[in-house]
Amino acid sequence: MARFRSRLRSALEARAQAWIRRRQGPDADPVQLDRRRIYILPTPLGIAYATMLFAMVLGGLNYGNNLGLGLAFLLVSLGLVVMHHCHGTLSGLALRLAATESAFAGGEVTFRYTLENTALAPRPRIELGTGREPGCIVDVPASGTAAGDVRLPAPRRGRIPLERFVVATRHPLGLFRAWAVVHGDHQATAWPTPAERSRIPPGVATDTGGAQDRAQGDHDFAGLRPFQPGDSLRRVAWKAYARGQGLHTKQYAGTDVVSHVFDWNSLPALGTEARLSQLCRWVLDAHERGEAFGLRLPGVSIEPNVGTAHRERCLNALALFEDGHGRA
Repeated sequence: MARFRSRLRSALEARAQAWIRRRQGPDADPVQLDRRRIYILPTPLGIAYATMLFAMVLGGLNYGNNLGLGLAFLLVSLGLVVMHHCHGTLSGLALRLAATESAFAGGEVTFRYTLENTALAPRPRIELGTGREPGCIVDVPASGTAAGDVRLPAPRRGRIPLERFVVATRHPLGLFRAWAVVHGDHQATAWPTPAERSRIPPGVATDTGGAQDRAQGDHDFAGLRPFQPGDSLRRVAWKAYARGQGLHTKQYAGTDVVSHVFDWNSLPALGTEARLSQLCRWVLDAHERGEAFGLRLPGVSIEPNVGTAHRERCLNALALFEDGHGRA
């Protein structure tokens, strides 16, 4: 019976979502919520409130209790005022996509929105999410803006579209829930899941110029850092290890630049997704060590460089890579 109710509810929600999509059509950024696209229904608390009022009216009529009837009608008026304010909290609110945040496959990508309120009254308890349960609750000040997030699971690498999300509120008192559905055309990128640190990256090239501001060579000792797979054994601080301080690698400051080129063809024994995961791991490790690195994929060549922007460029190239079967 519970399974039947769950399937029936899912079918009804799917039909309602399809009807809303046909009625509203796609939304262009920014989106302004007008009163015609805002829906409102009582919450379970609101249904209990209405049941209580119905019982109060019946009791007042049955016993001729004018004071009880007056209190019941006063509470009915309060419910109507609450319904009006709940609907008005969303009416006129504008939403604009501010940014997207990438994540690794298996995590959650984030869509950041700016909520704009041009009214002279604040808009408290604005809920953002992809279902009935809110993922983020925002208070928008009067004549101001606020930031809100919508998170979406990323089960695979590639582009993750946010086809629809819900803006809702239960303010005030929680007796009603007003909501609006936004059908945008926004996408975020999910990077490949990094492989475990087990494989040593391919050969290292060293030059005396390039992209690194803080170069690393063999001239002046600069300190120690935790050992990472792929580090040269000649740079391991064996004396510190013998003293029980753990395995560390020596760092030197000089003019030499260590750079890697991570090549798709250097992993012929792995499948497509395994190759991308391993290349992703090498990119992350090289970025953490502050070393310059490049990337070569079929049809894509990125020259060695450093920095967060370069790291994201390489990760995006891995995320959007398509093999011969069109897998992206």
